[in-house]
Amino acid sequence: MSNRTMSVKPMERVEQRDVSPLVKWMTIAAWSLLAIGLVLSLISIEQFSDKNYTLMIGVGFMVGSVHVYVIRTAIHLVHSRNMAKSE
Repeated sequence: MSNRTMSVKPMERVEQRDVSPLVKWMTIAAWSLLAIGLVLSLISIEQFSDKNYTLMIGVGFMVGSVHVYVIRTAIHLVHSRNMAKSE
């Protein structure tokens, strides 16, 4: 059995990406989806049943907006923590 020796170079700093445009875009998208969902839901709230497709699509938009906002928050927190570690 033979052993190989390797020289290890110090890691170079990788340039950090700026995620603020993505965070702003996702914030706008989340609020827009919420507004669309509210409008669709309020247009057809008189027939409150699962057969009312406009209401169900509106609820879907509202749930989707929450998911987009949660993903946006996770991206922002991970990036903030990464920036704090590198300093």
